[in-house]
Amino acid sequence: MDIDKATPLLERLIDANQPLDKIAHGMEFGEGPVWDRRTGQLYWVDIIGSTIWKWKPGVGKELVMHPSGWANGMTFDRQGRLLVAGWSSRNVWRFEKDGSIKILAERHDGKKFNSPNDIIVRSDGSIYWTDSAGGLVNLGMVGPDIQRQSEVQGVYRLSPDASEVSLVTGRIGYPNGLAFSPDEKLLYVNDTRVNMIYVQEIRADGSAGEARDFHKLQGDEPGAADGMKVDQEGNIYCTGPGGIHIIDRQSRLLGRIRFPAHVSNLAWGEDDWKALFITDHHCVYRARMKVPGVPVW
Repeated sequence: MDIDKATPLLERLIDANQPLDKIAHGMEFGEGPVWDRRTGQLYWVDIIGSTIWKWKPGVGKELVMHPSGWANGMTFDRQGRLLVAGWSSRNVWRFEKDGSIKILAERHDGKKFNSPNDIIVRSDGSIYWTDSAGGLVNLGMVGPDIQRQSEVQGVYRLSPDASEVSLVTGRIGYPNGLAFSPDEKLLYVNDTRVNMIYVQEIRADGSAGEARDFHKLQGDEPGAADGMKVDQEGNIYCTGPGGIHIIDRQSRLLGRIRFPAHVSNLAWGEDDWKALFITDHHCVYRARMKVPGVPVW
């Protein structure tokens, strides 16, 4: 791996001698990786290709769904069902156990979402996602319905019983990646347009306090604030200029995993959750870290 250290503390998290393995290629815009702990395989999407893929060691890359409605972020709920942020289908949906599709949310206050982007699940079963408007305008990712109904580009929450959609915050310009701290007391949300990570305190009922500045990503290289994950020590791993930026809980940059290409997202995986799976526009990579990530349900 090509490591750019801002402090020697990065050596606690990464062994620069570990290889960076390319495990899949051939996408037009790779995104949304998530590890399935039950079957030991990785899922990810090709947004422009409107496809969901999976990969398993010893098996390789296999098609899951095409067309996917230009699906974007994915995660698993507590019942092991795959949840999907429907970027250009403008909804949040999941795969049922029988393989059918169930739409969970598509409106707030009577208005259609813009384009759900990234998605996570809290321990109480509630679902959070970001809703930027890129799926209405980005070339190659636009669906048949591009009429914008909501001026808010927000972060939303679906209650555990799936009965209520609430706005967590509407004050972030272009919300994209999001992740909880290990104790779920903090929600990190990044803004692609200004390369800023914000943080909000999460209350017991799942609502959130005001978003405040946490860390500004720096650099002139290709890449922007997009996918974001947290390890079990609370360090934040966020895509940004030049690759993946690693920031500690005090907002200090520890360093970067450098990539020549535009990195889009990342996910923890494997049995010990120390594997970091990384997507760029065309490939999926795997790297081994020293500290495990926060597991997915």
